[in-house]
Amino acid sequence: MKRGFQEQSDSVPSGEGHVGSVHNREYQQLQAFIFAIDEINRNPEILPNVTLGYHVYDSCGYIMKVMQDVLHILSGPKLTAPNYNCMEHGTLAGFIGDLQSVTTLPMAQLLNFYGYTQMPHGLCSAICLPGSRKSLREGYPICCYDCIPCSEGEISNATDSEDCHKCPDDEWPNERKDMCIPRRVEFLSYKKDTIATVFSAMSGLYFILTVFIIGIFISFRDTPIVKASNRNLSLILLISLKLSVLCVYLFIGRPVDITCMLRQISFGIIFTIAVSSILAKTVMVYIAFKASRPGSSWRKWLGVKLPNSVVLVCSSVQVITSALWLSVSPPTQGFDRDSYPGMIIIQCNEGSVIAFYFMLGYMGFLAAVSFGLAFMVRTLPDNYNEAKYITFSMLVLCSVWVCAIPAYLSSKGKHMVIVEVFAILASEIGILSCIFFPKCYNILLRPEINNKRCLLEKSCS
Repeated sequence: MKRGFQEQSDSVPSGEGHVGSVHNREYQQLQAFIFAIDEINRNPEILPNVTLGYHVYDSCGYIMKVMQDVLHILSGPKLTAPNYNCMEHGTLAGFIGDLQSVTTLPMAQLLNFYGYTQMPHGLCSAICLPGSRKSLREGYPICCYDCIPCSEGEISNATDSEDCHKCPDDEWPNERKDMCIPRRVEFLSYKKDTIATVFSAMSGLYFILTVFIIGIFISFRDTPIVKASNRNLSLILLISLKLSVLCVYLFIGRPVDITCMLRQISFGIIFTIAVSSILAKTVMVYIAFKASRPGSSWRKWLGVKLPNSVVLVCSSVQVITSALWLSVSPPTQGFDRDSYPGMIIIQCNEGSVIAFYFMLGYMGFLAAVSFGLAFMVRTLPDNYNEAKYITFSMLVLCSVWVCAIPAYLSSKGKHMVIVEVFAILASEIGILSCIFFPKCYNILLRPEINNKRCLLEKSCS
């Protein structure tokens, strides 16, 4: 079987050296073309049972001559007859234009009507559609290949592509892998995530509830129940809880650098003040227990200086840690393109992982110390003893974070945020319900026990 290729030049029989007026550059390319055809025909393993031939024509730079030569080739060597082929031997495989687009483009437009803008296909292979690439079969001629689907993250948008190409960072292949489309963006959003709205509503509700409790304690600040609960520390604790629940709003929405820096730092410092206040309450209950014995030296520690110092010192550690965190390696906005195909997770990179876990660990340490001290004095014979309430609140707090941290570490993207926000809200309601709800119940609904006599006697309980 014979196949022919056509090159624009004056007609030159196959194998003759005359090339007419072809320029030097075209002449060199023509010689390389003829040499390649001859080499292919000499090696039967390249195209088995196929012999290639060629005719060379010179366009002389004229469009009309190009058209005439093309029709001459299509019709046969004797007569120019459109849509009729007088060639007796061989099969026309294709055309190769010259170096000038002014002649090559009209030639291509004409040949398009006859089905020649198309790549020749191997006799032993199907066409590789867009979304796949050609892979040569080992031990077969070069025209035999398999069609391999593009790898993840790559596309091909033409038939019989040799290679697949990677999409830009912000794009991902469609299902057919023949074009790149924008990746989906994920973060905890008010528009897409119902739980974000739920968290926002709960945060607002807890804020109002905390303000209501603050109002009760201020209104009844001179009553025995409020005095016995150390009203200054109680107000510090309530204000810090009120502010910490507002930090939830920094976790919801599209993360940016400023919110990434503020949300962990703000929550860490404010909630540390809350836990430090609880620790100071526990220390004062413990000292009161020790000072109740006659002649005890613990009496000198009673007063407002010690609890205020506990809150100040314990909170200062977190403030210093946060300042170092911000100055050395602050949290920033980050883009995770690797966890889920076709998705960009917009999240906060915590910067210094050591600082982040020190913040959580330090709050856990303060809570554990408070729990230990409160557990030791939980059975004090005092109607207004806070130890048992602190014990339960710290038990809830520690349980929440012990469960939340493994879930946080095993999550990605918005699911990490959901876990942390849930832990913040659960800690808030745990402290309010265990420490302040019983006091508010007694103040508002059992005013008869809110007196000094019931403070000293067990009969009012």
